[in-house]
Amino acid sequence: MESSQRRKSGLNLPAGMNETSLRLETSSPSSPCSSSFRSISISSPRMISSLSSPSSSKSTICSDRFIPCRSSSRLHTFGLMEKESPAKEGGNEAYCRILKSELFGSDFGSCFSPAGQGSPMSPNKNMLRFKTEHSGPNSPYSPSILGHDSGFSSEASTPPKPPRKVPKTPHKVLDAPSLQDDFYLNLVDWSSQNVLAVGLGTCVYLWTASNSKVTKLCDLGPNDSVCAVQWTREGSYISIGTNLGQVQVWDGTQCKKVRTMGGHQTRTGVLAWNSRILSSGSRDRNILQHDLRVSSDYVSKLVGHKSEVCGLKWSHDDRELASGGNDNQLLVWNQHSQQPILKLTEHTAAVKAIVWSPHQSNLLASGGGTADRCIRFWNTTNGHQLNNIDTGSQVCNLSWSKNVNEIVSTHGYSQNQIMVWKYPSMAKVATLTGHSFRVLYLAMSPDGQTIVTGAGDETLRFWNVFPSMKTPTPVKDTGLWSLGRTYIR
Repeated sequence: MESSQRRKSGLNLPAGMNETSLRLETSSPSSPCSSSFRSISISSPRMISSLSSPSSSKSTICSDRFIPCRSSSRLHTFGLMEKESPAKEGGNEAYCRILKSELFGSDFGSCFSPAGQGSPMSPNKNMLRFKTEHSGPNSPYSPSILGHDSGFSSEASTPPKPPRKVPKTPHKVLDAPSLQDDFYLNLVDWSSQNVLAVGLGTCVYLWTASNSKVTKLCDLGPNDSVCAVQWTREGSYISIGTNLGQVQVWDGTQCKKVRTMGGHQTRTGVLAWNSRILSSGSRDRNILQHDLRVSSDYVSKLVGHKSEVCGLKWSHDDRELASGGNDNQLLVWNQHSQQPILKLTEHTAAVKAIVWSPHQSNLLASGGGTADRCIRFWNTTNGHQLNNIDTGSQVCNLSWSKNVNEIVSTHGYSQNQIMVWKYPSMAKVATLTGHSFRVLYLAMSPDGQTIVTGAGDETLRFWNVFPSMKTPTPVKDTGLWSLGRTYIR
């Protein structure tokens, strides 16, 4: 009886099942993918009969096709499930809807749209882009080890430029016996002809960098001592400041004294040349302007400091002279006035370290002593302080690279370090250590790549700090001279 009923209906049903018990239900609207399969229905028994194999046995079970569970398919791993993004400016929603329907079918957009929202999603820019899942903490490919987040950014990120490497050790060390540990003296200078001058006790020695030849320039005798040395810009003549207040000018190539000039009452600790004028600063608080073309000892006197003058620098255009003193003042003078045009009093300690920028006019940097520890930058056009940074230790010297826009500073109490800074960010490029005393002396080679530092530990150390002007490549840890320690006298 049951078999005859199955033949009449045209359905091949298993034993114990009749036609009335067979019912296909559509997914509920709350199902995330119900709309995709809402069109699947049984229109007539003949449709099911046509899908059934005529040779099927009575035990064959008829069921719908397999539908995978999308919640466990990890579609987000392949970037198929995108988050809703706000409509971009100038976007065409109608065009996006039509394009998505043509590419993925009319039901694609509704399947992946959030429930309750009828607006189509923006097209996924990263279709089938595989994203690496977060690895466990013990994985060798853990993002914490590699230093980046899992996955790749949709925008190609440019890798940061690696910082320039500066050798941490000097490539040459010279012994400099009797190099004084006095903050107010300036005993080292490097000429444009690649000759280093050093004041040691009562003598001045010249060290030729090209062949390491040492020449004794002069000896002031037992009653005097060297307090300052400074080459002319051409590098042929050198001026010497003495403890008795004299200013001597020598021919560096012939080792012959050209002239002696007086005027100071006590030691002359700092000297500065411009194209024609030699300026000297003294413990007597005065600045004298010397002109070798006239017979008098000096042509003008600048009075403004209340204590010893220990810093002097002419601007590169010869228009302004900056002076620093033990009275914590930084003064700026011009060629036509006997009074300072600027009085900068923000420093709280002696101002010895002074440098003008070779890259920007009217930009001046100064450094303060132990109680101040700051490097300050000034616009000498209006006297405004542009920036200041606390270095943490006494600032003894400043030098501005002509090859790159960077500054090197040497320090005393309490760290005795050498620091290289990038301007104007003042980010630290390198910190160099090696001196056991305050790094009181600093000079730069004529090519702008090497600096020499001197300290009370009676050593001169040569450091490759800056790149060359033509090829700004990382400085190699090999110098012009061989490694090792030699004597300067």
